[in-house]
Amino acid sequence: MKSALERANQIQNTLPTGGLFHEKSWRISPDPFLLPQPLAEEINKLGFRLTLFVKACNLLYRLSGDGRRPGWIAQLLDYGKPPELVALQREKAFIHEFPRVLRPDIILTDDGFIIAELDNVPGGIGLTAWLNEAYTDAGSQVLGGSEGMLKGFRSILPSGGDIVVSEEAATYRPEMEWLAKRLNETGEQVFRVLNAEHREDWQAHVYRFFENFDLKNVPAAESLKEKALSGAISVTPPFKPALEEKLWFALFWMKPLETFWLRELGERTMTALRKVIPYSWIVDPAPLPPHAVLPRLEIQNWMELAQFSQKQRELILKVSGFSERAWGSRGVVVAQDVSQEQWSAAIKTALSEFEIHPWVLQKFHKGRIVEQSYIEADGSLQVLRGRIRLCPYYFVQESETLLGGALATIVPADKKLIHGMSTAILTPAGCSISS
Repeated sequence: MKSALERANQIQNTLPTGGLFHEKSWRISPDPFLLPQPLAEEINKLGFRLTLFVKACNLLYRLSGDGRRPGWIAQLLDYGKPPELVALQREKAFIHEFPRVLRPDIILTDDGFIIAELDNVPGGIGLTAWLNEAYTDAGSQVLGGSEGMLKGFRSILPSGGDIVVSEEAATYRPEMEWLAKRLNETGEQVFRVLNAEHREDWQAHVYRFFENFDLKNVPAAESLKEKALSGAISVTPPFKPALEEKLWFALFWMKPLETFWLRELGERTMTALRKVIPYSWIVDPAPLPPHAVLPRLEIQNWMELAQFSQKQRELILKVSGFSERAWGSRGVVVAQDVSQEQWSAAIKTALSEFEIHPWVLQKFHKGRIVEQSYIEADGSLQVLRGRIRLCPYYFVQESETLLGGALATIVPADKKLIHGMSTAILTPAGCSISS
């Protein structure tokens, strides 16, 4: 058995030339982050549950759009979108289409875990595929196995395809190029990574690695939309910005929609998701009746929220979706991290942007402290005490949802927003033998 330092050095030495992220680095651990077996089993089951959830979201939007459910639902989800994009996502040709890669951002807490949000256009696919291979070669066992991410991605583009990367997502281009290269080495299909300027000669299947809000900056977008609408090609994730909204967590908790969710998800799945989807509110400036209050907040007006004490402010504000601020933690305000004046200003911004970029308010769940070893710049092994975000990647096929692997991001304990940074450890998730 190799020593921890030998394993870490082996992993570090196998990094692809040029790296996997443009001008990004992280700390390398000699080992995967090990999950207790019961938690690993829950993570595996979560893929099926989230597939049902996304399918239900797709159905609810469609029913609201054609008048079979209240119209305010679709109207809310369409705020801020160009009319032509709203029309496109309602086309009959796309009725049953939904994202084929689902990645929840999971925060491990003292009593389990919660899903901070659900990403349908996730980065990290190529990185996690490389991590799974590198750590398996170093003697570790990881969720999904050595080739789980490769098999998963190939399953959603079974005859090969084109991965289109926008300038906005250029940081992730190296990992997608590595992914395509490995897929081409391990199968007969052809995968290409194309930039946003490419406009013709598409393969039959295309993976869209750019956000819907960025369409105006993607020259390839018009060609992709036209050919997808004609049926000449398939594009995943589909051009459905409604499905990429964070508003869905708030809709999931709304009492008037409870019967819908129960029917579409089933009691067991709904109960399971209620344990892990944080209670959320839509920051809607519409006045409440004099006798009404916002559930669980027990306030009658949103600006009352600004007067909450530091202890009461275990809350987080997020831009919902169709905005350049809706990814990378740029449109996130952790209430306890800002002054009362800043918190009040954030609430006012959220209210004023309701019909342009709706915001959601969520209950903030603090991550538990974990420990993970890593190799320092001087070659020594150190231990980081920090908080963890777990990102499992689920690949949705016609009859099943596969867990390809899971990326663990561990940041120093003083960080409340967990994302990739130079002081973070990025490592795959594994499963401990004992529970």
